[in-house]
Amino acid sequence: MVRRRGPLLLIVSLVLAVLAALVANNWLSRASARSGPVREQDVTAAVDLPLGTKIEQRHLSMIEVLPGKSPRGAFHSFAEVLGKVTTSTVLEGEIMLAPRLTDAGEGSALASVVDKNMRAVTVRVDDVVGVAGFLLPGNRVDVIAVRLDPGSSVAHATTILSDVKVLAVDQTASADSNQPVVVHAVTLEVSPADAEILLKGKTAGGIQLTLRNPLDQSDARSQLPPEPVKIAAVKVKQQPAAPRPAEPEIMMIRGTRVGHASQNAGAQQNTGE
Repeated sequence: MVRRRGPLLLIVSLVLAVLAALVANNWLSRASARSGPVREQDVTAAVDLPLGTKIEQRHLSMIEVLPGKSPRGAFHSFAEVLGKVTTSTVLEGEIMLAPRLTDAGEGSALASVVDKNMRAVTVRVDDVVGVAGFLLPGNRVDVIAVRLDPGSSVAHATTILSDVKVLAVDQTASADSNQPVVVHAVTLEVSPADAEILLKGKTAGGIQLTLRNPLDQSDARSQLPPEPVKIAAVKVKQQPAAPRPAEPEIMMIRGTRVGHASQNAGAQQNTGE
């Protein structure tokens, strides 16, 4: 009798275990449904990433967000971000966004951050022209050209470029510190036409950079009057003067002396007499 109960108890135990597993699975499914849908993951910066940084695995981390709450341009896997270059400073914990990254391509990281149809031009500066060392990559500046009139001490200052982006200071394209640093060269992002204006202004005299407020969108360029039109000199052919007609002569006899005089002289003489 005892031998028959052993297999029966074993079968009952197996049935109860299966039922317990089914109940637990059902409870977990309901609990998961009550907790909400499965969340998405966005790629974030694990450390501060200065402008021009080429993205590596150690620079990235993940964050969970609710479905449909990811910002536009967000990435959902590391593979989408690796190898790209930052076009602006990205702080630790920020979600990586497509507008703030660009493909590395070939060449230096600085060449990758230059916008399409724009050029990077480097100008030599000193502690005064460089705004006492407070210029940092990403700042916006105006460019003022200064020149002296030849042979005089009169100076002219004209704002030739406005709202120009600073790409790099010396050989640094990142703004790691806000401490002033005396620099010797500043790289500006300008259009091809503005690059010609900048180099002409620098060659004609000197330039001065003025730091702008990042919220200021005004155009500070000077409104110059139109250049005077040069008119070619017109040569007028002079006609020779017409010969004066000969005046009639009058013979005058006074005693034994005979003389000649013009008609006008004679008339004046007669009037005097």
